[in-house]
Amino acid sequence: MAFPATIVILPLGILFILSGLTVNIIQAVFFVLLRPLSTNCYRRINKLLTESLWLELIWLIDWWAGIKIDLYTDSETFQLMGKENALLICNHRSDIDWLIGWVLAQRSGCLGNTRAIMKKEVKFLPVLGWSMWFAEYIFLERNWTKDESSLKSGFKHLEHMPMPFWLALFVEGTRFTESKLLAAQEFAVSKGLPIPKNVLIPRTKGFVSVVKNLRATIPAIYDCTYTVPKSEPSPTLLRIFKGQSSSVKVQIKRHKMEELPETSDGIAQWCKDIFVAKDALLEKYNTTELFSEEELQEICRPKTSILVVVFWSCLLGFLLFKCFQWSSILSSWEGILFTVLFLVLVTVIMEILIHSSQSERSKPMVLPTQDPMKQRLLQT
Repeated sequence: MAFPATIVILPLGILFILSGLTVNIIQAVFFVLLRPLSTNCYRRINKLLTESLWLELIWLIDWWAGIKIDLYTDSETFQLMGKENALLICNHRSDIDWLIGWVLAQRSGCLGNTRAIMKKEVKFLPVLGWSMWFAEYIFLERNWTKDESSLKSGFKHLEHMPMPFWLALFVEGTRFTESKLLAAQEFAVSKGLPIPKNVLIPRTKGFVSVVKNLRATIPAIYDCTYTVPKSEPSPTLLRIFKGQSSSVKVQIKRHKMEELPETSDGIAQWCKDIFVAKDALLEKYNTTELFSEEELQEICRPKTSILVVVFWSCLLGFLLFKCFQWSSILSSWEGILFTVLFLVLVTVIMEILIHSSQSERSKPMVLPTQDPMKQRLLQT
């Protein structure tokens, strides 16, 4: 059932913001007091704290919007998921690719041990970005001179993780839109590369750096391909808040890290070849509606996220009730003003989080008729 966004976002926003700030404060305390004494102990505790917040978003996916996730992979890979360190590379198709990754990580028991390489602006997002910073995500400025040292520093931290982790990297560097696809196609034509139809051309510097620095730490690469059925709208964070269901399909192929080439050029070419294969898989799905030849795995929806939401709702509800009871905050104009400002602040923060998850919306491109190359690229 779909719900008006205004009815849903405010109460869920209050729950997420208040619980998130509580988690962030506890994370900060442990970061200052415990991490200098024992990094591993800090990471184990922070895993639980992080999951207590992120499971609220998992609850939105699983139980509020009822997003259906079809996972295609072989039995061996399915059994290893969550039990080994892995590098995940995925096409960046929708606004919530990262959230689908969190769902799969939660099913595999390593939600709190996910890491990702992301643009630095994300770490400034209230609650969500702060929790990622405490979880030791790697943030980049898209300036290779600076980013190379940031990557190497982040990799050093990952070498001594006490539990299996996933490191996610969107090697396309940006989310898929029609305008970006056209730019990628034009670049491919100019360089004599295979012309993509459903993915962008990967930016391989970061991938090469990960492989060369973490080859001994990460035994496997999970090649993830993500798509949405053509008959359904792409899921967004706003649609999820509205309770609007949809389905997604994910294929995971496991590659042993030791099988990758040794040279930088060889590693980069391996990554490009993987995305050519992704493009072919997605094109096949577009024409035949057959997505994958891998096994469709049964992944259940654990009730853990429900318990977490109930816990935070009861705890925060009780504390807010006592706060209003003790302070009589609504009995004065100052208290009423404070309450209104708080609700406005929650709304603004939720708008920021929703907006930050949205990909660039490309306007239909009107190409000059004298440019047949661009017209042909868009039509392929």
